[in-house]
Amino acid sequence: MPELPEVETTRRGVAPHVVGRHVAELHVYDRRLRWPVPANLRSRLRGRTIEAVERRSKYLLFRMGANTLLMHFGMTGSLRVYRSPPPRRLHDHVDLVLDDGTTLRYHDPRRFGAMLWLRGSGETHPLLRDLGPEPFDPAFDARYLWRKSRGRRAAIKLLLMDNRLVVGVGNIYANESLFRAGIRPSVPAGRVSLARAARLVTEVRNVLTEAIAKGGSTLRDYVDSRGEPGYFQLEYFVYDRAGAPCHVCGKPIRSTRHGQRASYYCPGCQT
Repeated sequence: MPELPEVETTRRGVAPHVVGRHVAELHVYDRRLRWPVPANLRSRLRGRTIEAVERRSKYLLFRMGANTLLMHFGMTGSLRVYRSPPPRRLHDHVDLVLDDGTTLRYHDPRRFGAMLWLRGSGETHPLLRDLGPEPFDPAFDARYLWRKSRGRRAAIKLLLMDNRLVVGVGNIYANESLFRAGIRPSVPAGRVSLARAARLVTEVRNVLTEAIAKGGSTLRDYVDSRGEPGYFQLEYFVYDRAGAPCHVCGKPIRSTRHGQRASYYCPGCQT
């Protein structure tokens, strides 16, 4: 599933090609995404200027005047930029064509993504209104994380993946951040000290920064706006490495489950 680094990589790749351009046409080949593509989306978009491309959590937000086109990639979605688009492939569901001929093509084999029209900025939309701060927002600091975790018995990894607490820290990056912070994913959130919370906040930001610099992670379907895979998976310390030796201490990486998601940790480096 594309997480924050993958969506941010896509945003950075798409924005230079679309900002300031007008929407000339929208071709919807299959409306059956997680929520059906609105039947009137074509009429709403044609002729509008894309003024900015922003990201909120794992959502891409195309700002068009007072309104917003929201995209979400679901589990297998990707957005490619073409100057001269090739023939459509299976699972190419939407083409957004700009006034200079540039085409944004949305590809999604499992169709769990979304393309919705929001009135205004979308801040009050059900998909966005309850989201926590961004991990790079100064509001997400050690004291905030420590305060939010008091009295919580849930595993710290589950808290870190709660979008109401902080957005965009999906399963891969939660595992990697906890390793670097030296905290086992199973530790009850309420037992994480202020000092360890500070270390964890720092490592969340470090991991996400490094992942964005390497274009995110490609485990199966994800490619960026140029069709290139990400390479951060080559830097994993623990994720999907059960049984392999720890790069730091040599002990075998262990695997368990939290909230029906796989968790990976080093019994030597994480306590």
